[in-house]
Amino acid sequence: MELTSKQRAQLRGLANAIDTIIHVGKDGIGENLIKQADDALEARELIKGRVLDNNIEYDARLAAEELAKATRSEVVQVIGTKFVLYRESHSKPKEKRIQLVKTKTKEKR
Repeated sequence: MELTSKQRAQLRGLANAIDTIIHVGKDGIGENLIKQADDALEARELIKGRVLDNNIEYDARLAAEELAKATRSEVVQVIGTKFVLYRESHSKPKEKRIQLVKTKTKEKR
């Protein structure tokens, strides 16, 4: 599912209020970090991560893209050393999920 620019803007706004819970350290992106991110995405849908200074292998963009691929999520934003990922939860009830703005399709005349 590809996010539209309006949906990305909505998720960026929501991400301002959340804390960073994923830290990519000197060990890089391993099985444990992927599991932690996957569990957090299922529980929260929107997570914020950070690449620590002691990591020389990854920058924030590369770490975000690799984690997104491993967790089947979308990269919402990358700024400096921080990144935001989103994936719709399937275990939460529909009314508790993040309600993304709907995309409008243009009508043909």
